[in-house]
Amino acid sequence: MSTNSKPSSDYPSLHGKTGWLQRIAEYLLSLPRSVKRAILLTTDLVASLVCLFLALSLRYGDIAHNISPIILLSYGTLPIIGLYLIGFYKGIARGFLDTVMGSVAKLFFLLMVVYEIIIYLNPLEDIPRSVPIIFLFFFFIWLWNSRLTIRELLMRWSGRAQRRLKDDGVYDNVVIYGAGEAGRDLLEGLRNSHKYNVVAYADDDPQLAGAYLLGKKIYPAHDLVSLVEELDIAQVFLAIPSISRAQKRQIIDKLSGIAIKIKELPSLEEIADEKVTVSSMRKVDILDVLDRQTVEPDSKLLQMNIQGKCVLVTGAGGSIGSELCRQVIKNQPKCIVLYELSEFALYSIHQELTIKQANTPAYKNIEIIAVIGNVTNESNLLRILNLYNIQTVYHAAAYKHVPMVEHNPFEGVINNTKGTYHCARAAIQANVETFVLISTDKAVRPTNVMGASKRLAELVCQALSQTDSQTCISMVRFGNVLGSSGSVVPLFTKQIEQGKPITVTHPDVTRYFMTIPEAANLVIQAGAMASGGEVFVLDMGEPVKIVDLAQRMIHLSGFDIKDTAHPEGDIEVIFTGLRDGEKLYEELIIGEDNVETTDHPLIMQAIEHSFPLDELESVLFELTEKQKQFDVPWLKQQFKQFVVGYQEGTKAA
Repeated sequence: MSTNSKPSSDYPSLHGKTGWLQRIAEYLLSLPRSVKRAILLTTDLVASLVCLFLALSLRYGDIAHNISPIILLSYGTLPIIGLYLIGFYKGIARGFLDTVMGSVAKLFFLLMVVYEIIIYLNPLEDIPRSVPIIFLFFFFIWLWNSRLTIRELLMRWSGRAQRRLKDDGVYDNVVIYGAGEAGRDLLEGLRNSHKYNVVAYADDDPQLAGAYLLGKKIYPAHDLVSLVEELDIAQVFLAIPSISRAQKRQIIDKLSGIAIKIKELPSLEEIADEKVTVSSMRKVDILDVLDRQTVEPDSKLLQMNIQGKCVLVTGAGGSIGSELCRQVIKNQPKCIVLYELSEFALYSIHQELTIKQANTPAYKNIEIIAVIGNVTNESNLLRILNLYNIQTVYHAAAYKHVPMVEHNPFEGVINNTKGTYHCARAAIQANVETFVLISTDKAVRPTNVMGASKRLAELVCQALSQTDSQTCISMVRFGNVLGSSGSVVPLFTKQIEQGKPITVTHPDVTRYFMTIPEAANLVIQAGAMASGGEVFVLDMGEPVKIVDLAQRMIHLSGFDIKDTAHPEGDIEVIFTGLRDGEKLYEELIIGEDNVETTDHPLIMQAIEHSFPLDELESVLFELTEKQKQFDVPWLKQQFKQFVVGYQEGTKAA
């Protein structure tokens, strides 16, 4: 949206020439706050005395009275003292309908009572009882009109200044959604901003429509869309800390077809007792554009395999692995071992957890161990498991980038399938209590090597779970997670920030989405529910069309979509064609009727076909030799034999 259109002020601008009145106004506004307050106090005191003489003159018909000047000064000063005490002089322009004017009215009513008592107790002074009423009425009219005048002059002056800034393209018009305490505090924080010009409020409460808050008109929420065009709005700030995700999505849906940025305040818990500032604002969570409801995790399930136990996470530096580590340490294990091949990734998560530990007294006794290692090295895994008496393993290590694994098939299978085999075997030998494999929806009827390798990993775990061991082995299968490496969301965000076209493979491609923290929470809970051999499937909600996600992200970033119908738009969506092994849509269940519910509303159990362990081991033992020969046809033949629904190299759904 352009920021160089019509002025947005509710008040007409002054003529272009700068006169002496404007220069005086600018000088007065540049004075320190204490000086400006002193000027207002002095002016109001003079006005109070004038109103008092007018009241006396109106009552007597002239001003020739024998009333002590000290008494008159006392009468005229008392309202000023009262106004100061109620905080009237904290702001320069507290306009009509602001709560402060109601306070002034209450104060003046109290003063009327006080004046009448004084007159009754001091009969020596010839002051009629009607004079205080007339006096305070005149003075209230003065305060009312003087503040409205100041407010209008300020808005006119600031409007010119803001339009100069606008012409330079350095600020955005803003509507604050929510005329409550948070909205009031936010406007206060934005008053001196040269980036944002708050032009109005919007609120769901119909009783507030038409009122003013700190000089800004409050509009009904249903007028928000029309306001965007009428007032040239570039951003909407959601100042409702207690707003639900459903309410937030309704607002986003209202604005879905408009290029406008939407930012929000943190939740009430995050704000705590700190004053709201513009720095508190953040972009709307991308989860808010998805039709997905979350469920509070079961704390008992979260703690069952973690609290007071020794836990190992493979692939600890990855997107899922690192979040698993964060969730594990929250549930206070005895120790946590971070097992990762990438030195930098391992260093990053180890540093993060170490800092958390230093800042959280509850974590101080948790031992955090960083281990560089490959999951295919069974002897090293066994050594680590025994050394630290590991009781729970979360196996998240995997190659997951579909095109990359497609071009490096043996590396993908050795890491994803054989690595899982060695990791699970080591866990069994070390008498680990619980082993949980992190799987993917791409394992269901795969059209790529990555998905096939993960389904083989599931089969390996299914077969090992049937052996005579004390280790409870389970698998958890879910779809895409928002913000993970390789996810479309960070890619789209980067492309939008750079002003480049967004690349989508196909207009009909759909995917399931879940946040990384929710996925990690559900993985831990599913593992706690296992008795051995289960393939758990997480409820991913409704699938999302990637092109719809791209378009909503463009709009939420404040840009227009560029296409044939709108060639003047900002960001274009380009379709690049399905990649090798990519499907139009993903599935979570292989069969039609092979899923059962569990006690958790977002966790299901798939009843999947399995194979004897010896058949799978024969393939894994032969894998190394076939890798030397790069015998890809042999590899894909094994996929066809063991992986239900595998289709070689297809791009079809």
